[in-house]
Amino acid sequence: MKKISLYILLALIIWSCGSNDQGELVGVRSASKWNSEKPFGMTLIPGGSFTMGKQSEDVAGSLSTPTRTVTVRPFYMDETEITNSEYKEFVFWVRDSIVRTQLALYSELMSAGGTPVPGLEDYQFLNIDETKMTPYQKYMMNTYGSLGDLNSPTQGKMLNWDADIIWNVNEFPSEEYTEVMIDSIFMPIEDSFEGRRMINVDKLQFKYYWLDQESAARNKGERRNFIKQEVVKVYPDTTVWVRDYNYSYNDPMHQDYFYHQAYNDYPVVGVTWMQAKAFCRWRTKKKNDYLNTKRKSNQVPQFRLATEAEWEYAARGGLENATYPWGGPYATSDRGCFLANFKPTRGNYSVDGALYTVEAKSYFPNDYGLYNMAGNVSEWTNTAYSEASYYIGSTMNPNVEMSKNHRKIIRGGSWKDVAYFLEVSTRDYEYADTARSYIGFRTVQDFLGTNLSGK
Repeated sequence: MKKISLYILLALIIWSCGSNDQGELVGVRSASKWNSEKPFGMTLIPGGSFTMGKQSEDVAGSLSTPTRTVTVRPFYMDETEITNSEYKEFVFWVRDSIVRTQLALYSELMSAGGTPVPGLEDYQFLNIDETKMTPYQKYMMNTYGSLGDLNSPTQGKMLNWDADIIWNVNEFPSEEYTEVMIDSIFMPIEDSFEGRRMINVDKLQFKYYWLDQESAARNKGERRNFIKQEVVKVYPDTTVWVRDYNYSYNDPMHQDYFYHQAYNDYPVVGVTWMQAKAFCRWRTKKKNDYLNTKRKSNQVPQFRLATEAEWEYAARGGLENATYPWGGPYATSDRGCFLANFKPTRGNYSVDGALYTVEAKSYFPNDYGLYNMAGNVSEWTNTAYSEASYYIGSTMNPNVEMSKNHRKIIRGGSWKDVAYFLEVSTRDYEYADTARSYIGFRTVQDFLGTNLSGK
């Protein structure tokens, strides 16, 4: 017993000697200083209080949007709507990850006897150098056969992203490679014509998991019961350019808007609310995967869709009681120039300088540096639509989420809308599983802390 007491005393002496807090309560200090990093292409919205809702004599509109003072926390917001080019990066990543996974799995299966499979050598899983593995990695691989991602089809094995994927069918290196490509990504032969083999976009699915924190906080149970799985087809619905209109020739937009590089900087459309949410998850993963390669333990806050209150606060650009992001009350400047892309007069869509959408960075930004918060495309928000939202929602960071309510708020108006829908206080909605040729989105990210000097 005396030996144990002596060990405890020595440990206390050693600990006290190694500390310079002089026995005072100083709190736990982090090894490195935290500075909020502004994501590329985003601007800081400082947060604060504002009068939300209809402030004009719009009796019908004010029934579901009565004025009230609410407060939102600081956050980052995309300067522009997500463009075709940016969303295409998401689609290509999903496509390439599916192909690389199938090539690696097939190579591993067919070369079990030690004989490499022709044409698949460059796509095998990367060998993990055990001499460079951490004790955690060794334990996880030996015990679970995974680095912790039990849901991954690769079970923690790393894909080879350096080898280029061959897409030209006339250059496929082997029959084995052809078999994988045809079965995993290309359309069936019955759906091909003119000898062209096209990618089956229905197979471009992004699977992710998330924790339903609100349900977990309000209900008891194991954490695993609140982990949700989502499988989302990521390719935008290009047919919206045809289906949204009857007796109208919009075939060129259906054929080229997402595909052709001429529209790279235009806002992506034809995406559902779930696809926009999936993009946010992927963008978070993309950044955190990069930080992991740099051995950085800090993970970025989730990219997400803005709440309805955040969107309106950002759209106002700090202008109190404004009708539009630029103030108002008119949609034209003092020189008669239109300030947004919308439908100014009946049937004359192009009088404002554009027939359909325009490039995401067009017209003048508002005072927060945000482009096209009115017009161009309407934007998905994270909030469910309810006529009672403004009455039941909190006045601090309000967001009415109803899991069974599939009507989601869209804001800002679009190229096909009249000026009323461009007003910063006008509410509209669309069903979460619906894609339109006039709905896109932009993302936000929480600003951690309240010190805005580090922007």
